[in-house]
Amino acid sequence: MNNLQTKSLINNWIVASWNEYVHTISNPTYEQAKGYYYKGHMRIEMSPVSFDHDKDQVVIIFAVNLFAALKGIPATGLDTTTLRKTGVRECQPDVSYYLSDRAQAIPSGTGIVNLDQYPAPNLVIEIARTSLLDDVGTKRALYEELGVSEYWMVDVQNAQLLAYAVADQGSQRIQTSQVLPGLTLAVVEEALRRSRETDQSQVGTWLLNQFQQ
Repeated sequence: MNNLQTKSLINNWIVASWNEYVHTISNPTYEQAKGYYYKGHMRIEMSPVSFDHDKDQVVIIFAVNLFAALKGIPATGLDTTTLRKTGVRECQPDVSYYLSDRAQAIPSGTGIVNLDQYPAPNLVIEIARTSLLDDVGTKRALYEELGVSEYWMVDVQNAQLLAYAVADQGSQRIQTSQVLPGLTLAVVEEALRRSRETDQSQVGTWLLNQFQQ
């Protein structure tokens, strides 16, 4: 624990045992923090207090929910839920979705999602305002090994959406979602840009028109 005490715990990957990580993330000081554990390293992120970050997250959630509803795709969305494979890896993505045949995979009343018992989400989304390089790099590798099918990363500063299809513990950039068939990701990116200039109701109306075409 001395190693942990001598380094900043916030926004850094630090060498730690699983027990050290669990002890740290259980500290009331980090009650509002997000925790990640991967390859013997832990990372603690305090919940972002950012108008732009939260606004983009709302737009992304609305877009996914609307598309899934219009296309009849079963969907269960989660906001900062802990996904844990005990002793190996843990994450708390900004948004995650269980889709299609996985939509009812996690029973009500579940706290931490135990990935030794339940499947990983089909879709994981990170909203990056200050953590862009980490979200594209280390976290993408984490999600590849986690077994998600698709990973999206929103670059808040540039209103850009980067999306990756995950297979065989690797990933490749995509322009059309595979877990939400027919969803062109450029439409979602355009919604993010429009949200910089107008209110979310107008963005929602525009998305509805796009998805109904």
